[in-house]
Amino acid sequence: MTLAVPSSSPDVAGTLAALDPASRAWLRRLRGTGADRDGAIGELHDLLMAAARHEVHRRAGGGRADLDDLARQSADDALVAILRKLDDFRGESRFTTWAYKFALLEAGVKTRRRAWQDREVALDTDAWSRIADRGDTPDQDAETRELLGAIGTAIEYSLTPHQRRVLVAITLDDVPIDVLAERLGSTRGAVYKTLHDARRTLRAELAAGGHDR
Repeated sequence: MTLAVPSSSPDVAGTLAALDPASRAWLRRLRGTGADRDGAIGELHDLLMAAARHEVHRRAGGGRADLDDLARQSADDALVAILRKLDDFRGESRFTTWAYKFALLEAGVKTRRRAWQDREVALDTDAWSRIADRGDTPDQDAETRELLGAIGTAIEYSLTPHQRRVLVAITLDDVPIDVLAERLGSTRGAVYKTLHDARRTLRAELAAGGHDR
């Protein structure tokens, strides 16, 4: 895999001057060429691998041979993302702290996807009715029943089928956003926006019906 040297923005020099020496050295080497850059990339990958391995084993419980492969994939993807976003680093933390976050994010995403790879995600537009069913108990007070009924009605008549699928999958079935995005052939950002719009619509409908408290 060939990793291109990222271009520098005009304000890079000013940013570099404000960084701690270690962070400044990382950026200088990663923006360089030749053996020094290759060495920096190798060292950074080792750090990312250690962070990703720890996170993958922490989330998955450890003890499985395939977890190291998952950690390596996470470190590889984190490295590519970091090299593409070097100009985004502003020195608000040490460079290695900033870089670790990429590894932890990738490890979290891949671990969640692995946990759901053999599980079915039921994208049922009528599954919203389970909201009311969950709270239908003998000791449930009238106010709660009324609120659940209002939520169910708002979900049925105010949301699009796609919004219902996303809302139910995430809030009732606990499907991670990145997993749902993969199953829908979408992106995390698009799914999050759908969820945000659905919640906003529900809040408006409930407020209009006097259920805003």
